[in-house]
Amino acid sequence: MTKPRILLTHQLPPKAMSLLDQHVDAELMDSDTINQSAIIEGLRDKEALLCLLTETIDAEVLSASSHIKVVANVAVGFNNIDVDKATALRIPVTNTPGVLTETSADLAFGLLMASARRIVESEKYLRSGQWHGWGILQFLGTDIYDSTLGIIGLGRIGKALVRRARGFNMKVIYWNRTRLPEDEESALGITYAPFDEVLRQSDFVSVHVAYNNETRHLLSHREFEQMKSTAHIINTARGPIIDENALVEALKNGGIGGAGLDVFEEEPKVHPELLTMDNVVLLPHIGSATIATRTKMATMAVKNLVAVLEGKRPPNVVNPEIYD
Repeated sequence: MTKPRILLTHQLPPKAMSLLDQHVDAELMDSDTINQSAIIEGLRDKEALLCLLTETIDAEVLSASSHIKVVANVAVGFNNIDVDKATALRIPVTNTPGVLTETSADLAFGLLMASARRIVESEKYLRSGQWHGWGILQFLGTDIYDSTLGIIGLGRIGKALVRRARGFNMKVIYWNRTRLPEDEESALGITYAPFDEVLRQSDFVSVHVAYNNETRHLLSHREFEQMKSTAHIINTARGPIIDENALVEALKNGGIGGAGLDVFEEEPKVHPELLTMDNVVLLPHIGSATIATRTKMATMAVKNLVAVLEGKRPPNVVNPEIYD
């Protein structure tokens, strides 16, 4: 029997590729030449698209073929896809939630530590040959133990970060669009506070909200003015949640003490002034970048895609209303 033909934008980990090959005939795009036109052309004779968050799947792409039955995104977020248009076209969109929670929380806390203790800055100093011995005033950083961590957005990853903070005896306060039940707050050992109060009280602010129109530039000039001059901001969620121009200004003028960023407003472009700052740790969007986690993500995406092609409801659909 002829296998369904799908368009695959990027090579996946071996286990996921093996599973994919069992069920479909996948055309793999050249990752160096991917653009909107190439995706549209590639989809004309395909039944499905398996893509990454780096591709913009807009209305034009979704309308490229009347044969498209599913768009499977290898990511938790799906702001790269026009879900409303997909829903109008009765195309299920799927994501990969849950599997990257612990890995992403690990990286967020790693960025917090690197920023607080000036790890990257001091490592560069040593490698450059400038270090000539211990000094009492060298690379003085910020204590993590007994400090206050503010979490903006307490979903799966935010809660996982709370567990890591416990090991450092951190006081954790949080803001979320919907407050948790008091018994859950008590079990986690956290305290709810209004958004501005979280900013004012925290030594470290870690961002974990989903990206949408409401959260674009959630942190801008006004918000950085609320923060302690010694505070550090950590963002492993989505870049546009932070106004990068406002962040650069706050870092330059001493409005805040430092930042740890895994995501950027216009990826892969990074604000040029951030690249020159010693009080910023910059990573190339590696929040879920472990072999185990990326394999789980890709395998989940394949299973979502195959389920739809077999006439089943996918396990992780972000527009379930099309099945009503």
